[in-house]
Amino acid sequence: MLEINNKILLLIFLLYGLGSYAQKENTLLREGNREFDKKEYKEAEKDYRKALELNKESLKGQFNLGTAVYKNNNFEESAKIYSNLAGNKLDRDVKSKVYHNLGNSFLQSKEYEKSIDAYKNALMNDPKNNDTKYNLEYAKMMLKKQQQQQNKENKDKKDDKKDQKDKQDQNKDQNKKSEQQKQPQDQKKISKDDADRMLEALKNDEKKTMQKVKKQKAKVQVTGIEKDW
Repeated sequence: MLEINNKILLLIFLLYGLGSYAQKENTLLREGNREFDKKEYKEAEKDYRKALELNKESLKGQFNLGTAVYKNNNFEESAKIYSNLAGNKLDRDVKSKVYHNLGNSFLQSKEYEKSIDAYKNALMNDPKNNDTKYNLEYAKMMLKKQQQQQNKENKDKKDDKKDQKDKQDQNKDQNKKSEQQKQPQDQKKISKDDADRMLEALKNDEKKTMQKVKKQKAKVQVTGIEKDW
């Protein structure tokens, strides 16, 4: 009988403990909601994280944390939170909101294709949601712009490569012409005898030139003398 009573007491303590944890979790969630309403998103995020420490399986806690993280511009983490949530069994209305927010997270990260898929999943669960319809069309438009920009950048890169190749080809042609112009001079070889003859001729010309200069100097001197005399 005593053993049975002990089991009953243990069960009571367990239930009381679980109830206390649940109460504390709900308190933190409500506090987080109040902070969120006051746009104090960092404080709200802290409260939601504390609530999840008590119950990491809390769908409400995960959803609210994802929203607070999104508001704090941490779109990569919010996308992870919503992606995990989307894998749970949820009511269609809730699942639509999860996918809608997932689409927003991808949209802010400029991952437009992923955001489009998320919005489509949101509309599958709530086809009448006009906000999701608008966001879907906006994501499509941004994806188109992104693709056009990428195509332009790729074209510019190709044009730059073509210009570089044209310049390289032009430089090659110029170098080739220069080499061709140099070739006759390089190929023209002078024998030792020819070189000696040319050197001797230059010496003779130099002698003749010097003789002329000397004669001219003498004449000038003579002229000067004659003039003086």
